Amino acid sequence: MTAGFYVHSIVSFAVAMVSIVIGIIYLPVDPWIRGFLVVAVLYAVSSAFVLAKTVRDRHELSNVTSRVDQARLEKLIAEHDPFKVAAP
Repeated sequence: MTAGFYVHSIVSFAVAMVSIVIGIIYLPVDPWIRGFLVVAVLYAVSSAFVLAKTVRDRHELSNVTSRVDQARLEKLIAEHDPFKVAAP
């Protein structure tokens, strides 16, 4: 991940959240509807963060498992001698 992509992600998220807040503030509805929308947006944002973290963690776990399996296979191949005669 480049620094530019990182900054772009943060700025995009900030612009989106500010836009939502401004939209909710100027929405011509009762305060309880405004409150419901605020809670709904916060729930959606926190759920998105949790989902992204879960997907990342699952991906990292599969990479670690794959590397461990690869290391075991390489060890078995390195230790295997096809010309070794088994003792009777």
